[in-house]
Amino acid sequence: MAKDKYSVLLPTYNERENLPIIVWLLVKYFTESDYDFEIIVIDDGSPDGTLEAGKQLEKIYGADKIVLRPRASKLGLGTAYMHGVKHATGNFVIIMDADLSHHPKFIPQLISKQQTEDYDVVSGTRYEGEGGVNGWDLKRKIISRGANYVTQILLRPGASDLTGSFRLYKKTVLEKLVAACVSKGYVFQMEMIIRARQQGFSIGEVPITFVDRVYGESKLGGNEIVGFVKGLLYLFSTT
Repeated sequence: MAKDKYSVLLPTYNERENLPIIVWLLVKYFTESDYDFEIIVIDDGSPDGTLEAGKQLEKIYGADKIVLRPRASKLGLGTAYMHGVKHATGNFVIIMDADLSHHPKFIPQLISKQQTEDYDVVSGTRYEGEGGVNGWDLKRKIISRGANYVTQILLRPGASDLTGSFRLYKKTVLEKLVAACVSKGYVFQMEMIIRARQQGFSIGEVPITFVDRVYGESKLGGNEIVGFVKGLLYLFSTT
């Protein structure tokens, strides 16, 4: 039986300071757990030198472990995953943020959970068990909880954390879900879980701690919030 391989998709935009740290942590936890892996960096034309940092990491860890698949400009999170999965050689794909919000120490738990029931998708959740958020002010916590609560009522997704972006997918499942999704921004994560439920895929969950970014600025702005509301209403009317 062939050994499982895990492809990590890291969409980046202005993550020059964070990228070396997240890559070091990923290599550490994959190596310690003896998992085969690759890290696919999808940089969207960052002006801060993120791609150059990626090239240095490629020299350090090797082109078989650090796979650079840049794009010319900022084209959105959903299309970044579509781009990345085309280049993934693993039979499992992990999606996560490159800004240190998602700690790689949870990856062995995601993998273990997947193996227990052969789940198609395993999602990190901030809202079950010992999951949580560190570094957010009360306003942002209320917005996040409120958005998740409204989404649960309207869409009944069968998962506790729809807007999270730390997940493990079977590659074949991710390809089918990406093909079915129409959202391109932050709503993409929510739609992926809804489509997974629609298509009958099994979803497992692992409690994680989300930590607000250490370096750089949040990409979430007013336009993304408006897009989230529009996307929620679209999914409610079509699913």
